[in-house]
Amino acid sequence: MDANETHCMDFLRGADRDRYLSVLYAPEEKRGGLAALYAFNAEVARIRDLVHDPLPGEVRLQWWRDFINGTEHGAVAGHPVAAALLKTIDQYHLPRTALDNYCEARIFDLYDDPMPSRNDLEGYCGETASALIQLASLVLDGEAAPRFAELAGHVGVAQGVTGLIRLLPLHRRRGQVFVPADILKAVGVSREALLAGTDEEALGRVIAAMAALAREHLAAFDKAKSVLPATLKPAYLPIVLVPAYLKAVARKGGEAASEVAEVSPLRRQWIVFRAALGGL
Repeated sequence: MDANETHCMDFLRGADRDRYLSVLYAPEEKRGGLAALYAFNAEVARIRDLVHDPLPGEVRLQWWRDFINGTEHGAVAGHPVAAALLKTIDQYHLPRTALDNYCEARIFDLYDDPMPSRNDLEGYCGETASALIQLASLVLDGEAAPRFAELAGHVGVAQGVTGLIRLLPLHRRRGQVFVPADILKAVGVSREALLAGTDEEALGRVIAAMAALAREHLAAFDKAKSVLPATLKPAYLPIVLVPAYLKAVARKGGEAASEVAEVSPLRRQWIVFRAALGGL
């Protein structure tokens, strides 16, 4: 790995430990590209935390979009993540449209708009978490990756929805609701009640419904994972942590809306290690 890719690995170690662990089990010559992709994801995902208003966040996202589309290359020298990402895009012929669509989907993060429906949520996860898996797959095995786009779609939704459940305490403090309006309606909970957080039983119904959605997509992956080539396995490794996260959420019930459901770092490391040596 070059200096920029090493920076990405170091950044990833703290910013996204789960994906960092998965990179360690990729072939050595692929780790730099994966680290660049995942560091880019971590950089964009934290924009909401770095700005006080949506407009500066949109400016940051637009910088990334301009860079991806080739109009901000002059700024790359001072941005190791951008430099590493550019190298990865060029080396593995990654589709810039997918990265641009990823950034466009992330505009939703900057506002407190409602998520209209389950389909909208799945689309959001598809443009973000699923796209990241597909891009990582292109780095690992460009020939095999396109055949597993549907599988990546399921994995991304399972992973994305699980992450949103775990981030529910943070989102509630912001006044932000990623839970789709149709799911809220189905479980009889209003957006206002979710944000107020005074009815733990109602919160438990919301969390259970979201967890059921994650498990539905996880089951689709489990049904088809036996045909996944070994070359693509590192891109899918983070999914093995989803069952552990969902169990932690289930133990907390409604309290998971106020306190993040954690899995210990040692436990996560062991789960990824076991999956990397054995089967997903």
